[in-house]
Amino acid sequence: MDIGHKIKQLRVQNGLTLEELASRSELTKGFLSQLERNLTSPSIATLNDIVEALGTTLAEFFKEEKKEKLVFRKKDFFVDEQEDYTVHWIVPNTQKNEMEPILMELPQGGKSFQVDPHGGEEFGYVLDGSIILDCAEERFPVHKGETFYLSGKSRHCLRNDKKTTAKVLWISTPPLF
Repeated sequence: MDIGHKIKQLRVQNGLTLEELASRSELTKGFLSQLERNLTSPSIATLNDIVEALGTTLAEFFKEEKKEKLVFRKKDFFVDEQEDYTVHWIVPNTQKNEMEPILMELPQGGKSFQVDPHGGEEFGYVLDGSIILDCAEERFPVHKGETFYLSGKSRHCLRNDKKTTAKVLWISTPPLF
């Protein structure tokens, strides 16, 4: 861990000058400047004084932040094969996120799970084949390269009445799949 960089980062986040931090921690401006540039190292007691002056604790200071994963590969996907459809969970653990994307495969005669009314929205993009969006007692054909966008106010599902497999990128907010 780059202690000097982290101290400087916290100092700047708190809107403090080196002088202000020196005054609060009862250390010299020169010592803190050297510390931020990693030219010297503090004792545990001195580091504790500094982090307290910055409004945190040693435990929080040394807590490593996990890097957020931005790219997901096929090996990260989870596949749920059902008789009438296959769901590829293409972003793991999306329950904690604001939206949830899945890749839905519908074989000939396949039908997705029924989505009950909810307070969110959904978007779908047909990658291959074509589907029927059954929504609020209406049927909407959606073909390859076309999209659908709907609020979750009505019960709905996707069906494939064609002889080829349909693939749909389906995104829900909030997560509900």
